[in-house]
Amino acid sequence: MAKIDDSVKKKVPELRFKGFTDDWEERKFDECFNFPVSTNSLSRALLNYDEGDIKSVHYGDILIKYPAILNIKNDKIPYITGGKLEKYKSSLLENGDLIFADAAEDETVGKAVEVNGLTEENLVAGLHTIVARPKDKKAEFFLGYYINSNTYHRQLLRLIQGSKVSSISKGNLQKTLVSFPKDFEEQQKIGAFFKKIDDTIALHQRKLDLLKEQKKGYLQKMFPKNGAKVPELRFAGFADDWEERKLGELVEQIIREVPKPNKPYYRMSVRSHAKGTFKQFVDNPENVAMDKLFVVKKDDLVVNITFAWEHAIAVVNEENDGLLVSHRFPTYRADGKSDIEFLHHVVSKENFRRKLEFISPGGAGRNRVLNKKDFLKLKIFVPKIEEQQKIGSFFKQLDNTIALHQRKLDLLKEQKKGFLQKMFV
Repeated sequence: MAKIDDSVKKKVPELRFKGFTDDWEERKFDECFNFPVSTNSLSRALLNYDEGDIKSVHYGDILIKYPAILNIKNDKIPYITGGKLEKYKSSLLENGDLIFADAAEDETVGKAVEVNGLTEENLVAGLHTIVARPKDKKAEFFLGYYINSNTYHRQLLRLIQGSKVSSISKGNLQKTLVSFPKDFEEQQKIGAFFKKIDDTIALHQRKLDLLKEQKKGYLQKMFPKNGAKVPELRFAGFADDWEERKLGELVEQIIREVPKPNKPYYRMSVRSHAKGTFKQFVDNPENVAMDKLFVVKKDDLVVNITFAWEHAIAVVNEENDGLLVSHRFPTYRADGKSDIEFLHHVVSKENFRRKLEFISPGGAGRNRVLNKKDFLKLKIFVPKIEEQQKIGSFFKQLDNTIALHQRKLDLLKEQKKGFLQKMFV
């Protein structure tokens, strides 16, 4: 690809494939598209669910999974089936059609998917959609990515109406301008380029989902079920029953008290639903009522006593080592008594959340405060420390692999975002 000199004021993208230098063509939306399909009349009430030979696809069902291209042939799409073909024959979709969301409660309004892969399907668009059909043939996939790029979509922002439910009309779509490469081959290259990125993203997403499912399965099999004293699956060389122990026998509270800083600092907090920790920047310590805070270290077990009932418990990672917390975050160490990685997965399980909820009396929200003495009295089943270490190490490695795939996926999405900004006019 070649980068364009910013000093040259031409109707061209910042980044484009080599061999293409002509200006892109800018035209009004209604010069390039028709609105051949009436979709708002296709309500659920009009569709006959028991008899019918058409399928209706609703935009809200597909947007997140299919952000640009809706491949009818290869993708599993949630259809609503029903309605007589003759009645809706004029409303059937064609390959290359754009399905816009014309009303939504979020930022999806004005976004679109390009229909692709239709063969013998009798498919119509469902509620809250606008179908735009290009008057002239455009390269496969080009329109789906162009229409969803910020380059085009920012035009719609000032035309979207409504507060709680946002909407866009056909009339407002017609007010927008669209830009295309004159060379059909350049359209093809752009469309194929972004489709390849999306295919790669989908591949990494499948790998990530598979790893998460595998972890879920191991968590079910490598810890004893209710009433059992041994798990279904365990490492070779371990045969003893697991023992019920109080948490206070496996960890001890650690207190690292420090004066409140007089300069801006980072504090740590714990997410609900056992989703880990996060840090917040405190730019004005004078607004913090407490005079004393507490230091947390990597591998500390930390619980938020005001939201323990909502499963706000976590193990401190390396990124948050040395951050500060308030007295609402009691801190515990497992050093020498148990394996912290093993405990991490024990306290993250749903049955442990129920235990935390039980010892957090009171009403809703901040009135439900965990009793720290009762916390250390909670009982869990554990094996000998050698087996704990094996289990903890196994899940730590699995978590690292999941995190690696997540980073790759996030990087790909960021790269795609950057290309979308630079490869369209």
